Amino acid sequence: MKIGMIAPPWFPLPPRRYGGIEFVVSLLTEGLVERGHEVTLFASGDSETGARLSAFFERAPFEQILEGVHLEVAQSLEAYSLAREFDVIHDHDGVDSRVMGALVHRLVGTPVVATLHGPADAATQRMLSSLRHDLAFIAISEYQRHGFPDLRFVGTIPNAVDVEHQPFSAEKDDYFLFVGRMSHEKGADVAIEVAHRLGTRLIMAGKVNEGPEREYFAQNVEPYLTEDVHFRGEVDHETKVELYRRARCTLFPIQWPEPFGLVMIESLACGTPVIAFRHGSVPEVIEDGRTGFVVETVDEMVAAAERIDEIDPAECRRAVEERFGRDAFVGAHERAYEELVAECSR
Repeated sequence: MKIGMIAPPWFPLPPRRYGGIEFVVSLLTEGLVERGHEVTLFASGDSETGARLSAFFERAPFEQILEGVHLEVAQSLEAYSLAREFDVIHDHDGVDSRVMGALVHRLVGTPVVATLHGPADAATQRMLSSLRHDLAFIAISEYQRHGFPDLRFVGTIPNAVDVEHQPFSAEKDDYFLFVGRMSHEKGADVAIEVAHRLGTRLIMAGKVNEGPEREYFAQNVEPYLTEDVHFRGEVDHETKVELYRRARCTLFPIQWPEPFGLVMIESLACGTPVIAFRHGSVPEVIEDGRTGFVVETVDEMVAAAERIDEIDPAECRRAVEERFGRDAFVGAHERAYEELVAECSR
């Protein structure tokens, strides 16, 4: 198939540090190329890919991210102007890009599918519902999908990791791990509270954005850092997976309905169990008692942490291989594309 793949423009593919969506798009793109598809990737010029790269921006314009969504539209325009060259276009960009996709489908006929990477807030529901006759959608969890009852879905395809390239270890060090942005919704302050109550070491790795997140970090994280509660900042991929590999457990104390949570499967792939609050997609990802524990309160998280050695690291990795491996992920997208193309040709 001839596939146009639209990535967000803000970070190169694969991402050097932060960039969950970019990581997933890169994994999918390279998998499709390996299977013989002709993929054109629309991403920043500093991306690395086996696909044909079409770059509106020579380098990822992260420093301009606050200027507005017009930069996303500029990159997507490159893809949609070439719509007749593709059997299908897969859009991972923002809502405004999808408006263009709906228009192009109506005018040209090329099928367009959009993966939903964000939550089902009211504004997004209204906007995407207005496009439901011209776009098809892929959800990343059943929880997320249920939040968009009006949309036409061609599949629920969870995010994935390349398990073979995730380092595994059954031997663990004596620290717990938190990976995520420094924000209230990610629950970094809760991870610190759990570590203090357990009297255990905690390593934290994550991005601190300017604005409210910087204020959150200054008030709720920085004052509580000690020799035993250590903040590593934003780390590269190699450092992150090494932290996963050696941790006794990854804490995932989210305070919001996360649509998926890539941190969970990255940790499990390295053989490290996860303790997570029961929000959003968590019960779909963590198998309680097999790959970690799903809890409701801080007290329950502390109690679960005291039992974490009951979880077999090899079973964590096996679960990811079974449910979130790259081959199944790429194959599910192939079937979704085929279904969409066949539907549009009828």
